[in-house]
Amino acid sequence: MPDEPSPEPIERLQCPITRTAGRPRACDAEARMQELVTTAANLFLEKGYSKVSLEQIARKAHVAVRTIYVKFGGKAGLFREILKSGRESYFATMENLETNVRPIREVLIDFGMRMNQLMAAPAATSLHRMVIAEADTDPELAEAFFEAGPRQTREALRVFFARPDVRAQLCDMPPEQLAIHLLNCLMGDQLKRYLFKAQASNLEQDLMLVEQRVDLFLHGVMR
Repeated sequence: MPDEPSPEPIERLQCPITRTAGRPRACDAEARMQELVTTAANLFLEKGYSKVSLEQIARKAHVAVRTIYVKFGGKAGLFREILKSGRESYFATMENLETNVRPIREVLIDFGMRMNQLMAAPAATSLHRMVIAEADTDPELAEAFFEAGPRQTREALRVFFARPDVRAQLCDMPPEQLAIHLLNCLMGDQLKRYLFKAQASNLEQDLMLVEQRVDLFLHGVMR
């Protein structure tokens, strides 16, 4: 299998170059944490989660091991932060699902496009493959991945489907099951394609496919 590309760099806050003695500025500290997260992501993809120690990460990122424990609670917490940062980069500009009043179809197409772009990203695909390969031997990794990824996505959709104005338009299926059903419509087959074979993204084609999948979902659950 060809080497996987490194994760896409996490956008960092820009600080003035001038520094003062004493405690680091909040902006400097945030930039260092972003550098730590990026460094850890690269090492995990290069060597595999189980083969990377906190000492290696700390040395490469020029921080103390204690800093990782204090900030993230350990390696699993750091991995959760990697997933959180990647996920937020795709959903940060999406209107809050708890308050978005656009038609359901528009909301779900917007969500579906962001989800598709996230899962198609080379770094996300590589991390997903890594988790699948190591989940049997490292349950902590599998749990961290599920908690920071799929569970967060399901919960956001559950909250949306539980809204009274949304529920009034849909069948009586529990919101949790509606969330799972939508994700299966959006990504069930497509995720397998991304995991087993890299695919070039085509915005026009992706939009058409997402619209078809959302319509399939709505056809089965609208009142």
